[in-house]
Amino acid sequence: SMLLLVEAGNLVLLLAGWGMVGLSSYLLINFWHQRASAVAAGKKAFIMNAFGDATFVLAIFLLIQRTGSVEFDAVFRTDVVEKGSAAAVVIALGLLGGALAKSAQVPLHTWLPDAMEGPTPVSALIHAATMVTAGVYLIARTNVLFELAPDIQALGGILGGVTILLAGLVALVQTDIKRVIAYSTMSQIGYMFVAVGLGAYGPGMFHLMTHAFFKALLFMAAG
Repeated sequence: SMLLLVEAGNLVLLLAGWGMVGLSSYLLINFWHQRASAVAAGKKAFIMNAFGDATFVLAIFLLIQRTGSVEFDAVFRTDVVEKGSAAAVVIALGLLGGALAKSAQVPLHTWLPDAMEGPTPVSALIHAATMVTAGVYLIARTNVLFELAPDIQALGGILGGVTILLAGLVALVQTDIKRVIAYSTMSQIGYMFVAVGLGAYGPGMFHLMTHAFFKALLFMAAG
């Protein structure tokens, strides 16, 4: 699912990978399904991600209506969507909603600490290294659309900044080691959101790469 998401050449394939990643996450958080807490955490993750998926789908529908295509080339080249227009703002908001839910940024952040109910290798892979950074990837991948609505791009950066502070402070009072690392993950992804929100896509993606290594190792060590 993750490879499909990253290698997709159009928005529909990207959405398919996006949805399947959410489903994989739900099933893996539910791994110890005899525990009520794991079942509740799985449901919470699924519902919050579904909300983000819905706004993402709305953005894709609007793009299809405006450009008549879902291919990246066509969507990015067309001058159909004017800079700063209502359509550009709604499209960027829809994409940002999907990114916030998937990357556990404020206000759709509460599912990630609960997702630590899953097995530690799962936490290391999808809840630290790959899946939760998909939101940052989405913003960097569709940066052309975000630059048509600079206010929304800035909003993404501001929400990232809020998440850095909030998650960092909440992590200080956690007692479960995996939850501490989960809040640290949210905080680090906040840095990536600030970078892509400012238009520094290179540094944002660079931090995504470095974070994947050190955070996955931290989780394995904690487990």
